[in-house]
Amino acid sequence: MNHPPRPETLLCPRVPSPLQEVRDDRFSRRGITLLLKRDDLIHPDLPGNKWRKLALNLEAAAGRTLLTFGGAYSNHLRATAAAGRLLGFPTIGVVRGDELAHRPLNPSLARCAADGMRLHFVDRTAYRAKASPEVLEGLLSLFGDVEVIPEGGSNALAAQGCAALGRELRGHTDVAAVACGTGGTLAGLAAGLDGGQRALGIPVLRGGFLGAAVTELQREAFGGPAGHWSLDERFTFGGYARTTPELDAFAADFEDRHGLPVERVYVAKLLFALTALAGEGAFAPGTRVSAVITGTPEAPAPQEQPLRAPPPHEPPPQESSVSR
Repeated sequence: MNHPPRPETLLCPRVPSPLQEVRDDRFSRRGITLLLKRDDLIHPDLPGNKWRKLALNLEAAAGRTLLTFGGAYSNHLRATAAAGRLLGFPTIGVVRGDELAHRPLNPSLARCAADGMRLHFVDRTAYRAKASPEVLEGLLSLFGDVEVIPEGGSNALAAQGCAALGRELRGHTDVAAVACGTGGTLAGLAAGLDGGQRALGIPVLRGGFLGAAVTELQREAFGGPAGHWSLDERFTFGGYARTTPELDAFAADFEDRHGLPVERVYVAKLLFALTALAGEGAFAPGTRVSAVITGTPEAPAPQEQPLRAPPPHEPPPQESSVSR
């Protein structure tokens, strides 16, 4: 029996990703080695943790239509759309905010549309209930037989895929740190490290929900707690995709120091947090700290989309809610 090629065979991701030491006096004067785990170099269209979280999900979907969720600037939606274009399967993006349905597409959503993703805008109340049976049944009745992946791509398969990240860091670091949105990368990273290492998560959203989310993901993916991990929730800078002049100045300075374009939603907060923790003495002299660079700054849209014109097979705009 012939089996279809696995996604990694077709997409040729660069794994293991490079691990680079950077000389930064804010760390070195305290005897700390700062390493950058360059997951942003894994694949030009599915960079960083997006490849790791999607790989096993793509294999499980086996070419079926993928339906997933995200906000208007979701990296996960962009990566899923790109995977659909590259591997030749349909994708549907359920986007938070039905008020966006008739507005010009922002660069992130324009790229999704250009990659063939069918965008379905829902009101924020329905989006908050996206995991409920009622909402999921509504989506299935509307779109038929689809493979559903949760927001941010974080499910058991995603955590299992991200365990490879931890395994790649065995023997190379003492602390592996990653910015967190939905917890899937941290859950897998911690599971893949060995017993003498620990994972540190820096949430980019407020709310204090990530600890429970990581615990549940590890239970689903690995049968229970796996590895040593912790969270430091002080560096959200007001919430998801929010920033401050202090964070912007830090990111620009890091770019100047090290020639690394710093993605602002996740990576900037991670690097700021590690620099602050080093200054607080949170890492003992001799500690090797690895920052997982999970993505790149947003690329420009392939073309302007002045108005959203639904493709012929898409429901008319008034069907933007999945509420039944």
